[in-house]
Amino acid sequence: MRMISWEEMRAVDANCQYLGLLPLQLMENAGAAIAREIIASSPGKRVAIIAGRGNNGGDAFAAARHLSGFEVTIYLLGRARDISTEEAKRNWEILEHLHWDLREVRCSEELKLDGCDLIVDGIFGTGVKGRVAGLEAEAIDAINLAGKKVLSVDIPSGQGTEKVVRADYVVTFHRPKPDLGECVIVADIGIPPEAELFVGPGDLGLMGKRSRESHKGDSGRVLVIGGGPYTGAPALTALAALRAGADIVTVAAPAEAARVISCFSPNLIVRELSSDHLTPHDLPVLKDLIPAHDVVVMGMGLGRHPDTGDALASIIPLAEKAVIDADALLPGLPLKGIITPHAGEFQRLSGLSLADMDWRERMEPLKGYARERKVIVLLKGKVDLITDGELIRANTTGNPGMTVGGTGDVLAGIAAAFYARTSALRAANAAAFVNGRAGDLAYAERGFGMLATDLVEKIPLAMRPEGEELRK
Repeated sequence: MRMISWEEMRAVDANCQYLGLLPLQLMENAGAAIAREIIASSPGKRVAIIAGRGNNGGDAFAAARHLSGFEVTIYLLGRARDISTEEAKRNWEILEHLHWDLREVRCSEELKLDGCDLIVDGIFGTGVKGRVAGLEAEAIDAINLAGKKVLSVDIPSGQGTEKVVRADYVVTFHRPKPDLGECVIVADIGIPPEAELFVGPGDLGLMGKRSRESHKGDSGRVLVIGGGPYTGAPALTALAALRAGADIVTVAAPAEAARVISCFSPNLIVRELSSDHLTPHDLPVLKDLIPAHDVVVMGMGLGRHPDTGDALASIIPLAEKAVIDADALLPGLPLKGIITPHAGEFQRLSGLSLADMDWRERMEPLKGYARERKVIVLLKGKVDLITDGELIRANTTGNPGMTVGGTGDVLAGIAAAFYARTSALRAANAAAFVNGRAGDLAYAERGFGMLATDLVEKIPLAMRPEGEELRK
């Protein structure tokens, strides 16, 4: 079974909720799974549950109800009024209505552990950082000194700090997690495979948050290399990158195109190149620009002049992080980072036709190509597919109105902005979701009259992880 990181698990939880699988349902399933392991281990009939005020404690509350025939005492560290999530509070209230033995603990001396056979540790989940202090630290010490068998819920409380529960075994959920040791039981809590296949708001959470101490440029510098016969495409990419959170976006474009693009928005920095198309003569300028940016996104509106292909062959290897789109997707050119073809461009690159395949049939050929070329492929389609050659994800946001020109250029800009902040695969996953979601928001207002510029304006709203009204 593939291991999953804690932050990826939080993303899966968020995507479950987006798909309609509520946290309360998962908490109930988690509680039942914990209870099954307690019953199977036959530790004795007296169980002490020591719970914190978050969802880890809520899982333990749910477990209590499934322990018919056991003598269960639930110790809550703190006051019930301070339980921090609706799901945990709901499970505590159910136990109150059932008249279970519930005790609000203010000091560790109130934990009576001598007479129990098993301690269930539900104090902390994965969000603990720094030093554990106060009542929770005292409770961890009491558990460790009790000399009883200990079951931890999902993770030993305090793991990663200097104060951690010494668990005999851990019941973790859905998939194995890092650093849990050998005595781990992985419990199925009803998370469907689709919650890991389809991208969603949880993938936005993997982008991280901007620090209050951030300075200009810390959230990404993006260089757009595009334009020549077309001017709108690189401008859309650049504006999308800004709306997706990049701090600085520079457009390097052939001379006439650069002059047009500079009129699109005062927010864009535009560097004029030498000719009416990208040529190898532009390499000295680009060699200075590329190291000053975190990500280079290229191909939009470049055209197919032979000089342009020669220039791209030299430019692509210079970029540490690259997003390659449109006219830069040429056979024989080096590839790296993220490539964003539609089915026709993918056939041109790979020689593989996907035209008669549905999206599920496309998965294996796509994975094989990504693995062979060592790139992230974001294949645009009715259902977008994103793969690094091992994992594959699918995106279902978007609508037929997005066949209007320019939406792919917007996607490239979003992907570049995200790639400045995270890995290529995570950036591509989140970009596909946000681009389609922005399209859905634009379609709700404009219908089939929507334009690519409408998508650009909807990107900030599409990036908000919360809000049921943003669902398709």
